[in-house]
Amino acid sequence: MGKIKFIIPCDEANHVCDKTQYKDATLWEKVKLNIHLIYCRACREYTKNNSKLTKTIKKADVECLSTSTKADMKKEFEKVLNEVSN
Repeated sequence: MGKIKFIIPCDEANHVCDKTQYKDATLWEKVKLNIHLIYCRACREYTKNNSKLTKTIKKADVECLSTSTKADMKKEFEKVLNEVSN
């Protein structure tokens, strides 16, 4: 049986933090992340900022453009870009 690794590097911890934000992290990943956060101040700050960003986005009442509006904007942009290029 192989060794169980509890210690993860910062880049993996940040990746797990991002996955946790979107509810994609496994329980084991969360455990390893929390162990990492005990001793890593930089990743604690990253996690704190990530949580703050998630809460802000959820709280914001943002209205997205429809797909047809986006397509119209893209066509108009490409038309103007072609006019400027020529």
